[in-house]
Amino acid sequence: MTAGPVGKPPAGRTGTDPLSRLRRLVDLRNLSLVGVLAVLIAVGGFTKPDEFLSTDNLQLVLTQASVIGVVTVGMTFVITSGGIDLSVGAMVALASVWATTIATQEYGLGGILLCAVLVGLGCGLVNGVLIAYGGVVPFIATLAMLASARGLALQISDGKTQVVTVDPVLDLGLPDSYVLGIPPLVLIFAAVTVLGWLVLNRTTFGRRTVAIGGNAEAARLAGIDVKRQRLMLYLLSGLCCGVAAFMLVVLTGSGQNTNGNLYELDAIAAAIIGGTLLSGGRGTITGSVLGVLVFTTLTNLFALNNLETDVQQIAKGAIIVAAVLVQKGRSTP
Repeated sequence: MTAGPVGKPPAGRTGTDPLSRLRRLVDLRNLSLVGVLAVLIAVGGFTKPDEFLSTDNLQLVLTQASVIGVVTVGMTFVITSGGIDLSVGAMVALASVWATTIATQEYGLGGILLCAVLVGLGCGLVNGVLIAYGGVVPFIATLAMLASARGLALQISDGKTQVVTVDPVLDLGLPDSYVLGIPPLVLIFAAVTVLGWLVLNRTTFGRRTVAIGGNAEAARLAGIDVKRQRLMLYLLSGLCCGVAAFMLVVLTGSGQNTNGNLYELDAIAAAIIGGTLLSGGRGTITGSVLGVLVFTTLTNLFALNNLETDVQQIAKGAIIVAAVLVQKGRSTP
């Protein structure tokens, strides 16, 4: 047997050949989601070409995706760490209601934005302390927050819609505020997505998040403060909910205790079909964003074609089950 040149491993085993580099650069799951999105756009263009492909409708789809998309970015971090947050929808509702009270609106746009963010952070802090330092299971802690935040939102609003009268806030939702035809809410979503991607993939915070999701005990033995990291993750989720609440206030011009209904399910579903493991240890911001776009486009397509809501929910459920089965298949040796 003839040995190869010293210091030169056999070809195809170094991971530096073109095929290996291509596999690292291209995520097949993301490509499949892009394919699904392309199919949905093609179906929309075929069934309702004038309506679906209009500039106004495309702007609407992106705007609607922006609110739940910001929530999903925060949810992706939490799930990647092996946790779950069932309270995101209720936090959005509470933040939107608290930020639109008459007292808060007296402080203008800055007061509304600051209030929404602080409420989100406050809820995230409670979740984080209960889970990280109180030893409460994430499912139970966030379920309790879901009930409490919804109840508090109902109490503050007295079950009524709180209309926003601050012109600078309302102006953000008007076409005059668009930048090169792009709504401000979409720009906020894009900024949150880029920041989320950078934090998860290019910082020690992101690496620690993946580490505790893969094996929390091993991460602790490696010197990672697991409790502090979990606290920060739920704070991050609360921050995203506060930003999303402000965006929803801009979009609807009001605050309601029913805001954010089922956001937790939509965010979890988008993250899962995007490739984030529900058991933790792997997360992808890009995949989560594509998941949000798929679900939002599907909802818009069903609405334009006057299809029943139950059919839409069945389709969403089928997509989620298919994504979980794919994950299970890929993780099986």
